Parts: sequence; C-alpha cells; structure tokens
Amino acid sequence: MNQYQYEFNILGNYINGKFQIPEDPQGEWNMSCPGDLEDQFGAIQYSYKSVDDAICAAKEAFPAWKKKSNEERAGYLNKYQSILEKRKKEIAGAISRETGKPLWESLSEVTTMINKIKITLEDSMDLIKEVAVTGIGKDTQGFCRHKPLGVLAVIGPFNFPGHLPNGHIIPALASGNTVVFKPASKTPFTGQILAECLDEAEIPRGVFNLIQGEQEVGRRLCVHQDVQGILFTGSYEVGLRIKQDTLQQHWKLLALEMGGKNSAIVWDDCHLESAIYETLTGAFLTAGQRCTSTSRIILHKKIFNQFLEGFHKLAKTLKVGHAFDEPFMGPLIDGTSVDRYLKFQGTAVREGFELVMRGKTLDLEKKGHYVTPSICSNNNLSLDQAKKSVYYQTELFSPNVLMIATDDIDEAVAFANLNQYGLANSVFTQNKDTFNQCFLDLESGIINWNKTTVGASSKLPFGGLKKSGNHFPTALYSTRYCTYPVASIEAKQPTRTEFPGMGN
Repeated sequence: MNQYQYEFNILGNYINGKFQIPEDPQGEWNMSCPGDLEDQFGAIQYSYKSVDDAICAAKEAFPAWKKKSNEERAGYLNKYQSILEKRKKEIAGAISRETGKPLWESLSEVTTMINKIKITLEDSMDLIKEVAVTGIGKDTQGFCRHKPLGVLAVIGPFNFPGHLPNGHIIPALASGNTVVFKPASKTPFTGQILAECLDEAEIPRGVFNLIQGEQEVGRRLCVHQDVQGILFTGSYEVGLRIKQDTLQQHWKLLALEMGGKNSAIVWDDCHLESAIYETLTGAFLTAGQRCTSTSRIILHKKIFNQFLEGFHKLAKTLKVGHAFDEPFMGPLIDGTSVDRYLKFQGTAVREGFELVMRGKTLDLEKKGHYVTPSICSNNNLSLDQAKKSVYYQTELFSPNVLMIATDDIDEAVAFANLNQYGLANSVFTQNKDTFNQCFLDLESGIINWNKTTVGASSKLPFGGLKKSGNHFPTALYSTRYCTYPVASIEAKQPTRTEFPGMGN
C-alpha cells in the first residue's frame, strides 16, 4: 500500500470523544470505489439511537466550549490544521478512493481544508468581532456582540467530502458552537478521517461528533429539538426536504448551499484560447460533479463555430481514468448517475439540440462508473424554447455542456437568467463595460470575469439565489450564520432619564 492509500478500518460513529460501532444497528450499506468496483471497503452500520446520543453529547459540551476564549478554541483548530498537513497524502488518497476523483484534485481539496482554518481565524472571525457604538446617551455606550447558536448539524455532500463539510465545521467550532456531523452516505470514510484528526487534536469530548447513516439518520438529526441550526451542502431536492421537515421549527437556522445550472457568456472580443480553456475546465472538472460546473456556454454568433471547433478538439484530448493514474477526469459517483447522464443526452436530442460529442460509458481495465464528456449545441435557440426545455433547465451533475448563440448581450444575460438556480456565472470579454453591464443584470451569487465558473475563493462569500441557496453564503461569511448578534446598551454608572408625569 503506497503513501496515498488509506486503510479503511471501520470505526463507526464518533460520539463524546470515542469511536463506537452501533450496538443496535437499524441497517447497513456496502462501500466500494466508483473507479474500481473490485476495491471493496466493507459495510457501514447505522443506528437511530446514535443521533440522540451525539446530540446529547454536543448539548452537554456546549456551555463549557462557548465560554472558552477565541484564542483557546483557535489553539485546538491550529493543532487540527497541523494534523491535516501531516496526513495530507493519506486523506487525499481516501478522498480519491471514495469519490473516484483524480489524486491531484484530492490533494488540492486537502490543501483548501488546511487553508480554511487560517482564513477562518484571521478573516472570518473579524466579521463577528465586538463593535462599540458611541452617541447612545450620556455616560452610555452601545455594543454588538455575536453569540454561538448551540448544537449545529452539518450535513455533507459526496463531491467534496472533506472541503465542504470542513467549511462548515471550522467556523462553527471557532465561534463557540458544538457540532454533529453526518457525512454523505457515499463518502463515510472521509468523514471518519476528519473525526480522527479532531480527536488527535484533543478536541474536548462532545464538542465534535460524527454519525454515519443514510437519509433517515439525516432527517432525524435535522428535526431534533436540540439542534439549533443545520449547515447543509448538497442538492436542491434534499435542501427542500430539510426545509419542509423543519417548517414548524421556525427558530432553527438553515444555511442551505445547494445546486447550480451555471452559464458562461463568451463575447466576440474575448481571448478565445483562454475562454475555451476556462470554460472546458469549468464544464468537465470533477466529471461535472460540482455545483458551480459550467452547464451552458452562451456564445456570440461571430465566434460560435470557431469556439465550438476548438472546444471539441480540446475535449477529445481529456484523459478519463482511475484516480491514481493521473487522469483529467475520474468516474461518476455511481451507476444511477451514469444512467441519468446517458438519459439526458437523449432528452436533449428530442428537444431539438444537436449532440456534437456523445458521452458514452468506458470499459477500462479497472471497472468503474466511467463516462466520456459530451457537448450539445443549438445556434438558433429562442428564449421561449429554452424556457420549455427540460434539458436546458435541469442540473445534470455530469460532464455535459450546452453551447448556444446570440449577438445581443441583453439576450445573452436573459439566457443565463432563464434558470431556476442562481449560483455562478462567468463573462468572457476584454471590455470591462460589457462585464459591468452583465454584472448588474445577472442573477447569481458568483459572477466571474474571464475566469471559470468553478473558480471560487474561501476569502470571499460563496452562495447563490433561487434554488441555489437561502441567503446564508458560506466561505468567508460562514461565521455569520454560526452566530447571532446581541445588542447591549451599557452604563458604567447609574443614570436617570426624566419623563413627564413622574413624581420625585
């Protein structure tokens, strides 16, 4: 076993400072590598009782944890950061085996996890620092301070099983909350490694807890009365279900980071070679399994054929293969995703789109859920046709991209906004005024200029509109949804305000 191979030793849940296999499992599921189906990991067991046990441990740990200073909590997180750095290759290997993503990409993911800690402690915590206000009154001063919410549930996705939950967990802990984390059922071992690293960092018992499970475990965690907030990254359908399940719990904070159907507007004055490269990586990195993946490229008619030819030529060179064989792109996460990917290519053709590059399954030496990228096009699409198209509107979460044409910048923006999601858009032009015009009218939380839609930074807010989120962006702004502001009017000495009609 090489330095990147993580030995998947099933430890179970991590509750109140201890790993434990459920004593009364309600069920189990088997795990294997999507890039090598013969690479079997074993069966993961889950228990509904573990949900109550983990929340109870987090609730009991909260009073002491919230009373620690920011510096004390930062000490544990800095130690955790050092452990992530020490185990970087091992963690990356585990991510690649669980998700199938290329090892180079998994290494980048772990680097982002490591950097998140410094960004949180040095930048995000500044957003909730104490603010003093003068001019309240004689000998009186006002303050705004932020307090932690309490027990927070973190529900993680499969596509970035380390980085995305880590992006919730770190600010939650730094700002004084305790956490119960449920990884995606497709990536339980990456979640287990996070727990191992926090345990090695000697995080106090109950401050961080891990429970494994499928959909019902997640539902029970979300609706529990002692959970004060839910920090979720995943699909719109699951986010909507969380919202519906907690509808009667009006006090519970929901930070929902969901899907995307993202567009790149490529204008006739762009740097063509750069635009092709950026949009191609946006469409096909992680086999299209990113919420910010480029799904649609809206091209100026003058460059439509030239761009499509260049994009197609480069797409045919992309290597698809096993994570440890240095491919550009690994497999889809499971067979259901493969079936859906192939089905929607047929849907596109039936709705009048041309299949320029057909995506197909690959039979490689290591059997897995491998597919090739696909390209669809329509250089005469109307807004009305796009509005009625199931293919145009649906997030596919697979390596497919659509190219359409227009020569009107307002129509290009309209095509981009014709979308139930509102996460990311890109504009490729050498004219800043054109970008500014698009920026004002595009309906999304991320709008990039001459950069791919998947280009995001933890030093900026990350979130979207419509079906993409509920106005609690992650990344830099994450400490804000982990806390609530408390106003305080304070007088050091007794004061008295005289009101009419009061006796002496």
